[in-house]
Amino acid sequence: MPRPFLLLLALSSALHCSRQELIDDLLDSLSKAVAFFEKQSGHINLDGVVGYVVLQTQLQEATRSWPHSDFVSLSQRSTAVSLVKKLDRSLSHAVRSLQETDQKYYKEFEPILDTAFWVLPREWSSTDPSLVYSSLRTTECYDEQVGDKCMTLLLGTWKDNGTPCIVTKSCRDTMTRFGCPYYSLSHQLLYFMIGTMKGCSRMLKGDMRLSRVNITVEHYQRIFCSNMMKSNQEIISKGFTSQMQDIFIENILLCGLAGFSDFYKADWLQYILEWQDKELGCFGKEEDYLQMFEEFLDTPHKRVKRREKTLKDGCSSHMTGVAVSALGGYLNFYLAEQDITKRPLI
Repeated sequence: MPRPFLLLLALSSALHCSRQELIDDLLDSLSKAVAFFEKQSGHINLDGVVGYVVLQTQLQEATRSWPHSDFVSLSQRSTAVSLVKKLDRSLSHAVRSLQETDQKYYKEFEPILDTAFWVLPREWSSTDPSLVYSSLRTTECYDEQVGDKCMTLLLGTWKDNGTPCIVTKSCRDTMTRFGCPYYSLSHQLLYFMIGTMKGCSRMLKGDMRLSRVNITVEHYQRIFCSNMMKSNQEIISKGFTSQMQDIFIENILLCGLAGFSDFYKADWLQYILEWQDKELGCFGKEEDYLQMFEEFLDTPHKRVKRREKTLKDGCSSHMTGVAVSALGGYLNFYLAEQDITKRPLI
């Protein structure tokens, strides 16, 4: 047998073992996060619950397509199946609680509380550094109350039995504005993702700007994620604050869900795992996290206060939901990679 073949076989085996260890780490982290959710499902706000809904979608896909049948893989899959069952019970309780405690917000975003709404990537792409903005606006350019209205127009929940896939000029201008930083940027991407998953195929109809005539929804997503990649790289170089941790994870979640595999970096995964409270299983428990969010909320055009909820144990509802769904994305990406590496190398 030629030596190059043996070398390739050894490298494939080493990669497989490395991936198995990462999957063990992911499942251990997710087990703690699901245990936290079981205890707090009646108290986590809608944004946090959506994160667990996305995680459930990812776990369901993982258990359906688990690529290996060796003992270790079967044990891992068994853990994932157990998490799915636990989430089924806890999500039912969480959704009932939201109906009772925040009925208006619940009705507006009810469609995205269904695992069937979320579509996972079937193929992967990468970001393009040439699409990075030459400069950024100095402040956020996204008002979350206006953004929520734009989302409900897509979902058809702006009124009872409302028509879906409505795009006003104001919404289109806001969601296609270039140079927006941080949460504005990630929510521009989320807007197009929700519209695509809802089946809105004509979101850009009526945009008469000559400079945008050839830009498709897919191209906007690539532009946004290329800039979110740049944002994450800068966050790392400048050092993490609590606010930047939240943005960093949100970028991984959304762009990974949009199919950009270069967000699933192994060292970025380690950051997320390190930020989890090992006893409680939640995220965002640093003493300065609440203060950070309050300061961030008190400035114009920022996330409105009802979107964040600090639980009685000091955990962040938003950051926990974002983190668990990002981890679920990592799990499916690594499983997809294993499915490739198990193929014959000839």
